[in-house]
Amino acid sequence: MDQETFNLSIRKFLKMVGVNSQREIEQAVQKALEGKPGSPRLGGDETLAAKLTLEIPALGLKVPFDGEIKLK
Repeated sequence: MDQETFNLSIRKFLKMVGVNSQREIEQAVQKALEGKPGSPRLGGDETLAAKLTLEIPALGLKVPFDGEIKLK
């Protein structure tokens, strides 16, 4: 195994997950604040429970992460 290649690929994956996750969360919150159809209604001062599961099937890895996203 090439440690440098391995570390770079992990960082690239995590950056992609972080950037895309942030965009999806921002868009969903904006829709909910605007009261768009199909979205729950938010007032803008909520704290939202968030869950993420990291899975790598080839390794049998499945790790849940719980947190919160505060709007105010």
